[in-house]
Parts: sequence; C-alpha cells; structure tokens
Amino acid sequence: MLNTALHGLRVIDFTQVVAGPTCTMMLSDLGADVTKIEAPGGDLCRALPPFAAGESVAFIALNRNKRSVVLDLKNPAQVAAAVELVAAADVVVESFRPGVMERLGLDYLTMKRRNPRLVYCSISAYGQQGPEKDLPGVDGVVQAVSGLMSVTGMPDAPPCKVQVPVVDMVTGYLATVAVLAALAQRDRDGVGQQVDVSMFGSAVALQHLSFATYFHDHEVPQRLGSAAPYSTPNEALRCADGWIMVAAYHPARWVAFCDILGEPELAIDPRFAKAGDRMRHRAELIELLERQLVKRSKHEWLPLLQNADIICGPINDYREVVESASFRAAGLVEPVAHPAAGTLTLLRSPFAAPGEPPRRPAPLLGEHTSEVLHKVAPAAQAMPAKELPCP
Repeated sequence: MLNTALHGLRVIDFTQVVAGPTCTMMLSDLGADVTKIEAPGGDLCRALPPFAAGESVAFIALNRNKRSVVLDLKNPAQVAAAVELVAAADVVVESFRPGVMERLGLDYLTMKRRNPRLVYCSISAYGQQGPEKDLPGVDGVVQAVSGLMSVTGMPDAPPCKVQVPVVDMVTGYLATVAVLAALAQRDRDGVGQQVDVSMFGSAVALQHLSFATYFHDHEVPQRLGSAAPYSTPNEALRCADGWIMVAAYHPARWVAFCDILGEPELAIDPRFAKAGDRMRHRAELIELLERQLVKRSKHEWLPLLQNADIICGPINDYREVVESASFRAAGLVEPVAHPAAGTLTLLRSPFAAPGEPPRRPAPLLGEHTSEVLHKVAPAAQAMPAKELPCP
C-alpha cells in the first residue's frame, strides 16, 4: 500500500481549463484518486495549443495522475451515474457557473443528504454569491477587474497583464488549501462542508500588502515597472549584456553596493543617503547606477554583488532558467510517457510529498469510462449499453 498523504481519498473532478484542474492535480500529487468527469467533447483545455501528436500539451501538464470518464450531463441516465460517483466520494471539485450543479441535482445541499461527509469545493470567477456571480471570467479579465493589471507594466504605458495565468494558478492553490482544511475539520467532527473559492478573491489576495497600504493611505498605486513602491534600489538594472535584479536598499547593503560600483560618494550624497531621499530621486539614482553597471557584463557584476551579501540575480529567460544550477538541483522536471503524445518533459510538483505516488500521464478522453462506471457507480451497471459513453 502506498504511504501517501491522501491515499484512499476519492475525488470527483467537474472542472476544466486551468484553475480547477490545478487544484485536482495537486490533490492527485498527494495521492488522491481523482476521477475527471468530461463532456463528450472533452475539457476545453484539450483544444489549447501547442499540440503533441494531436494532444494538448497544456492539458497533459495539468491533468497527470487522473482518470477520465466521459458523461453527457444532458442525459438523465448519465447524470444518475455522476450522482452515484459523488455519493461515494470524499471530495468534489467543480467549476461550473453558480446554479449549474443545482440544476443537475449535483449541488452540495442535494448531495450532502446522500453523503454527509462530502467536502465540496466550488470554484468560479466571482464566487457563489453577489451581483456578478453569474458572469463568466478568464484569467486576463480577472487580472483587470481585481486591480492586478493596474499595477503591472511600465509607467505611462498601456496596462499589462502577467503573461502566465497567475490568477488561475493561485486560485487552484488556494482551493487545494481550502479542501485540505475542510478534510481536517471533517476528520475532527465527521461532517463535510462546501467551500467557495473565486478567481476574483484569489487575485485580490495576491495583492494583500498593496491593498493594506491603500487602506492606510488611500493612495492609488501606480505602475512602476520592475521597481518596488517602498524602496530603491530594488529593481531591474541594465548591464553591458542584459539585466539584473538588485535589492540593495538596506543601509549596509546600499553602502556596499556603492563601493562595488566604484561610487562610494553616492552613499553619502544628500539625494541618496536615506531611503526616503532615494525614493524621491529614484530616476536620477537609477541613471547614475546604470552608468556604472553598463561597463561590465551581468556575469561579472553578480559574483561581486553576491560576495558582498547584496541580494541580486540575473533576469533569466526560460532557457536560462532551465539551464541554471538552482533549477537542476531542485529536480523540477520529469519525463512523462503519454500513450498518444509520446515522451514529454514537464514540470513536476515543487514540493516533495512523503510517499509520493508514481506518476501517471494525463488520460486520453474517456480512457477510464467503462472501468470507473462499472466498478464505482452501481447505477451505471444498469445503464443500457447504447447510453454508455465510449472513450
């Protein structure tokens, strides 16, 4: 028997694209048995490029260790099979718009009568309550409405979104935390619960410190590029062959930085001696710093700065990240043999779970339909063969 944290935990996954599948991927990484319910057309993520032998790399990356069951939830007999799966589950994760699961008879209030221990996680754009609960949402739009886009990008430039689906991903992470907390409470008092995780709330939570500052001074933050709103130098600086990120705003590090640059007088210049002075004269300061930094390559500057305990690092592109010693040491990639796409290199979980289960590739559409419905859902055994969805 595998000694995994969530071994034996049964999860039914009614999610698609990124946020929900991220949550169920993390649960599967911890050893949960995740059954993904897909419409006959499949998770929308299956249609996202790029493709490897016709299979979406994005889907493969987000759905490892899961089983795929195709059910047409417009068919009452197949909804009945979904009900039986949920009745036997420990956890449901769903990402339909609010009200859809209720119309299907698969909502928490209905299912908890069959399964009082059920932990039921609902993921949506704007939550299960409120005036915008029925609105659809995607990562970029939620970045916009949550304020995240207003503080991302360069001053006097158009608003810019984070180019990775950061809201989707953090929503999946927070949903995982919520599910684990609800399971811990269930273990104490024997009763499940519904948890509500929204992309909007998750995007706002990403900006926890910025909102705290806004509540304090009521100053609307502006786009600052790579700079920090509270200190300098704490931003990207240009060298002869590229950019480095430097955080040298603590007093001792500021003095050491000036010494390394061969400009010790900057540390006592009235414009730059104290943190507040440097913030008021940031543009002048950055110009003077870069005048020295462009005289050498980033690979010459970084060892000098690191040896002086100045917090810094190169601004790497993806190739440089993958080739870095830190990336290799962390063991963040693994080969995955997919039955259709062949062997792909993908990221693995960033945490090493005790008793980590062996990796299984993301499933083909409907790959486990017959296996799951006949073994797990008694109602499916009586379903006419012509109504059974085929993989």
